[in-house]
Amino acid sequence: MTGSTSGVGGSRDLDFFPIRVACPRCQSLDVTYTCEPKCCFNHLCGSCYGTFELKTTLRADAGPFKAPAFEHDVFRATVDCARCRGVNVFLAGSGEPGNAEAACADCGALLTLEIETT
Repeated sequence: MTGSTSGVGGSRDLDFFPIRVACPRCQSLDVTYTCEPKCCFNHLCGSCYGTFELKTTLRADAGPFKAPAFEHDVFRATVDCARCRGVNVFLAGSGEPGNAEAACADCGALLTLEIETT
């Protein structure tokens, strides 16, 4: 479920994971993506029913890396890349919720993952 690359950002090896986020209201990991990329990136917490959106900001060029293989789930947390708007974005580093480091497999951008409450 992970992929890795050498020297992302020129500094170290990183592992890549599907995006997992905790609800900003109650910290539950029971989070579902409720829309489609053409519209928005609204997510719903299954515990408190709070909603929030994910977004990214560009940090640097990560260079090319192979996207990790995982079973596609249309309800998993999803966000678009701040540079190319592709949705092939993964957590980089620990893969733990709360980790804000992400990377885009489409264009190689190193990103910061942000949560906006709605």
